[in-house]
Amino acid sequence: MKSLFDEATFTEIQNRLNTLEQGSNRQWGKMTTAQMAHHCQLPLNIILEKETIAMKPNWLVNLLFKKSMYSNRPWRKNLPTIPRFKETEERDFKAEKTSLENLLQEFRAQRHRDDWKPHPAFGKLTKEQWGKMQYKHLDHHFRQFDV
Repeated sequence: MKSLFDEATFTEIQNRLNTLEQGSNRQWGKMTTAQMAHHCQLPLNIILEKETIAMKPNWLVNLLFKKSMYSNRPWRKNLPTIPRFKETEERDFKAEKTSLENLLQEFRAQRHRDDWKPHPAFGKLTKEQWGKMQYKHLDHHFRQFDV
């Protein structure tokens, strides 16, 4: 399973983000590329402790979702999104893409860190689990726009 803390995987994600364009072809869902770029920033902001969200852990969702986070199988199309992460506002593509690029660099800079706050829904995660989860989320949305 790929992790954003792996150099080759991080480079892959950067390259894929660089190919994302405002007019990239959406394969599923309702978000625009700008909305997707903003949506992908939210989990990174939580990890980097720039934002907090209150969530009630659900053991069944936790069990099923955690299993999917660490498998090599891509997430299926049209997965449900928690309300806080749903994107409905219009966004500026260039600004959102730049913000996502910057957050990815910040996240990458944390690769030697070992003390991570618990995830609001999944609890304590290791550094590897954080890296894998972020790769999986970005991969899902980059595939959504065929990048």
